[in-house]
Amino acid sequence: MTTYLEIHAIQSVPPANLNRDDTGSPKSAIYGGVTRARVSSQSWKRAMRTDFNNHLDPKDVGTRSRMLVTSIEKMIVEAREDLAPQAQELAVAAMEAAGFKKPVPRKTGKDTAGAPETGYLVFLSQRQLESLAAAAIEASGEDNPLNAMKAAKVKDLVDADHSVDIALFGRMVADAADLNVDAACQVAHAISVHEAIPEFDFFTAVDDAKSRNADEEDAGAGMMGTVGFVSSTLYRYAAVNLDQLRANLGDEEAARLALEAFVRSFVNSMPSGKQNTFANGTRPAAVLVTVASGQPSSLVGAFEKPIRSSDGYVARAVEALAKHASEVFGTWRQPSSVWVTGTPSELGALADLGDLRSFDELVEAAGSSVLESV
Repeated sequence: MTTYLEIHAIQSVPPANLNRDDTGSPKSAIYGGVTRARVSSQSWKRAMRTDFNNHLDPKDVGTRSRMLVTSIEKMIVEAREDLAPQAQELAVAAMEAAGFKKPVPRKTGKDTAGAPETGYLVFLSQRQLESLAAAAIEASGEDNPLNAMKAAKVKDLVDADHSVDIALFGRMVADAADLNVDAACQVAHAISVHEAIPEFDFFTAVDDAKSRNADEEDAGAGMMGTVGFVSSTLYRYAAVNLDQLRANLGDEEAARLALEAFVRSFVNSMPSGKQNTFANGTRPAAVLVTVASGQPSSLVGAFEKPIRSSDGYVARAVEALAKHASEVFGTWRQPSSVWVTGTPSELGALADLGDLRSFDELVEAAGSSVLESV
């Protein structure tokens, strides 16, 4: 039976616009019959991937881009300067031999063409890029480098040495399904535990020079506009398939490091939308982490009935989470491990639900779970 590590968090966020829709307003959702603030999973996963750079070796983090030909070309030139004239052609051949649709130049102007690009974002690890560059160099002396790389089964190079973020979040290649990597993690859209209606801030920008110009008759604003925002206490949830994570990375120690990075970044990261405008960085008040076999279970049902309060939401949200978690564990699935961390004064009944740890201790325990679940 599949084993999952699950993370639940209650996090208060002041006025912010972490993740906006096509109109510039904070994203929202209807749940429990009322409008909730929402932060998409894609937005928070991007923040987590960025935060991985603070915890992992750069070689353990992947690159998702249309412009990987340029990256491979630079690696070829760095290793063999004499191949500079043909490095771009070799890089294109390496990508094509790996199974991706042939990269072609993207027109950047009326009569000019840029560097070759793939027709879609391609997600490769640093080690995979280096392997493709090495394969291109190896085939550079052949009459047909593309055929030589295909014969050498270069395609196998992008199905090994996956980076942590590829192993966790997966990879999809529409025109080469055999290059797909099943994601080991599931990340829910964060939603507020209460009704949350977006608001709008009317702002003006002063024209400094205008106010000093005696010829100007009005000292009005140089521009004006509005920016949407919402304040909310969020319920956040994610689950990691420990068996899939080990399979994707092919190494238990790598899986342990990946899981530790995931838990640490889930807690520490924050989507960057309008952060300079709102300075809304916070950490969760309470975090609940479990390890259990079988179908993972979000505890969002604790908030299907929106919390109503005039003296704050965090305490009531933590209380509701603790009560619902206890009922779900007792009725459906009792985790083999339960850890709790957060701000001591805000943990409430959640502290009695599992093993209370410091954040660093929780991260270490979570990482070890991938070894114990074998």
